[in-house]
Amino acid sequence: MKAPKRLTLVPLAGVPRIAHGDDLPQLLSEAAAREKIALEDGVLVVCQKIISLAEGQTVDLSEVEPSARAIDFAEKYDKDARQVEVVLQQSKRIVREGPGILICETQHGFVCANAGVDRSNAPGPDIAILLPVDPDASAARLRDGLEARGARNLAVIVSDTFGRPWREGLVDIAIGSAGIAPTADLRGELDLSGRPLEVTTPATADQLAAAAGILMVKNAGVPAVWIDGIRPSGDGRIHETLRDSAQDLFR
Repeated sequence: MKAPKRLTLVPLAGVPRIAHGDDLPQLLSEAAAREKIALEDGVLVVCQKIISLAEGQTVDLSEVEPSARAIDFAEKYDKDARQVEVVLQQSKRIVREGPGILICETQHGFVCANAGVDRSNAPGPDIAILLPVDPDASAARLRDGLEARGARNLAVIVSDTFGRPWREGLVDIAIGSAGIAPTADLRGELDLSGRPLEVTTPATADQLAAAAGILMVKNAGVPAVWIDGIRPSGDGRIHETLRDSAQDLFR
């Protein structure tokens, strides 16, 4: 993979609040047209939240009956037991428990805070938003829908905001992709000194998601960012990039 000479990032603003069943490819196509973007030979990064809302991945907390475990955690840390219960239900296992936070391995295999369950920008005070069931499939469906509306040679990345174990602050990463190799394997290529690279595998999809995240802060009203200057190549699923637990030195 050659390094691009320049990247241009354009926020797609003006997308209406998304509800279950909305035609997301159409709404994003219209937003791109307003910005005079052709959605061709580039990457569209879309925040997970609008994917989940369009797919109906929400829970009404008024209908949730907390378990004893959820009630105990909520009382200990002054949390909403109903939301804690949803986090437990969305988790394959609890990796760590801390003051008011659960580090979970989700059903997808992601390790993140509170299994990705979030209430920010939700359509109601008692609504919790879940991660998509299969973010890679969501990215593929969105890409197909955009191509049906005239887009060409584009990749789609679904992003979400994750914390990092040894650093403060949050960063957007890719949780789903279509039309782009999520990593670039540079092993065997030569560095500037002519030495062969042995372990260099940049996380291309994560890098693009992080760049787009600068424009997609939660109060900006920007649910998608178009990145021009990098031609998509290859393909693959973000799920394939999850480190095997047998090779994970930190679990």
